[in-house]
Amino acid sequence: MTAAHSRPAHYWLMKSEPDAFSIDDLKRKKREAWDGVRNYQARNFMRDGMRPGDRVFFYHSNCAEPGIAGLAEVATDAYPDPSQFDPASKYFDPGASRDKPRWMLVDVKFVKKLPRVITLDELKGHAALAEMALLRKGNRLSVMPVSAEHWAYILALA
Repeated sequence: MTAAHSRPAHYWLMKSEPDAFSIDDLKRKKREAWDGVRNYQARNFMRDGMRPGDRVFFYHSNCAEPGIAGLAEVATDAYPDPSQFDPASKYFDPGASRDKPRWMLVDVKFVKKLPRVITLDELKGHAALAEMALLRKGNRLSVMPVSAEHWAYILALA
């Protein structure tokens, strides 16, 4: 284990629209590259913060009942998102080059589907979660850190 990987696990929340890629899709595939992130702050969390073994809340967004649908684990260190180089991809970025990639991703692997979705409305109803990044007004990031305290609290709701 390298020094970079000897730190305690960190916790994250990653959003996906379930009609594009759901917790059931991850369960079926077992592992998936988390591509298409095109926000610099979200990219920086993946590139600079995520390490293999970190735990992830898999969050269904932009759907009838947004919320935490399952658990995943970061499976790789960050690496260049290949979709940025593909002119046929909706994630193509003409400003990115293979020597200077602009966008990064990590692979995530399935851990478990929760028995029920812990909805955004339910999360908002818990004062203990008031400072959670997901619940901050105006936060639309698709990748964000979760504190160890918030992680444990939310798992206890499942």
